[in-house]
Amino acid sequence: MIQSLEELEKEKENLQKRADELKKKRDELNKKSRVLAEERDELSAKIRELRVKIREHKIKRDELNQRVRSAKEKRAELNRLYQRAKRKLRELERRKSLSLGVNIEKLKRELRRLENEQMTQPMSPQKEKEIVEKISKLHAKLKECEEKIAHDIRLKRAYEEFNQAKERAEKQHAEVEELAERAQKEHEEMLRLIRECDAISKRIEDIQEKIVFTKIEADNAHRQFIEHVDKIHQLERRIAALKRSGKRKEDLTIQKEASEIFERFKRGEKLSTEDLLLLQKAGFI
Repeated sequence: MIQSLEELEKEKENLQKRADELKKKRDELNKKSRVLAEERDELSAKIRELRVKIREHKIKRDELNQRVRSAKEKRAELNRLYQRAKRKLRELERRKSLSLGVNIEKLKRELRRLENEQMTQPMSPQKEKEIVEKISKLHAKLKECEEKIAHDIRLKRAYEEFNQAKERAEKQHAEVEELAERAQKEHEEMLRLIRECDAISKRIEDIQEKIVFTKIEADNAHRQFIEHVDKIHQLERRIAALKRSGKRKEDLTIQKEASEIFERFKRGEKLSTEDLLLLQKAGFI
C-alpha cells in the first residue's frame, strides 16, 4: 500500500523518537562501562600495591626464619654447654658431699617435701611443730654445708660457670622466641594481605563481568540506533521524492492553466490580476 506524505512524516517522527531513546540508552551504558572500568583499574592498582607488600612480608618472614634456625642452632650448643656445666657442678657437689659425709641433694629433696607437706596437708599443732623443727634443722645443715662448699675454689668456679652457661642459654632461648614471634607476625600479615588480595580479585572478576555485559548491551543499543537512523534516511529520501513528484504535478497544472489563460490573452480577452500573476509564475510574461 502506497503511504501518503503525512504517513511517512509520522513514521519518521516515531523512528526519530525511538532513535533518540536508543542513543540515550547507549550513551548511559557506555558511561556506566567507563565508571566500572575506572573502579576495576583502581582495584587492580590496589592489588599491585598489596602484592608488593606481600613480597616484602615474605622476604622479612624468610629472613627471620633463617635467623630463627641459626639462633636455634646456637641455643642447642649453649644448652649442651649448660648441661655439661650442670653435670660438672653436680659431680663436684656429690664429691664434696661425700667428703663432708652429707648428701646435699637428698637434704634439699627432704626440705622441699617437708615444706610442701606443711603448706598443703592438714595436721595437728604438735605435728606441725615437729615439721617446723625438722625444716629449721635442715636449713641450718644446708647452710653449714653451703658455707663449706663456698670456700671450695673448684666448686665456686663450677657454680660461676653453671650460672653463666644457664644465663647464656636462657638469653639465647629468649632470642629464639622473639625471632620466631616476629616471623609468625610477618607470616600472619602476609596471609591477611593474600586474603585481602583474593577478595579484591573476586571483586575485579565481578566488575569485569558487568563491563562485558554492559558493553554487549551498549553495542546492541548502538546497532539498533544505526538501524533506526538508516530507516530515517530511507524515509527522508522517500519523502523528498514524494515532494518532488508533487511539485512536478503542481507545475504541470500551473503550465496547463497558464497556457489556457495565455490563449485567452491572445484572443484579446480581459484578464484578472490573478490570471496575470499565474502567467508570470509560469513564465509567460
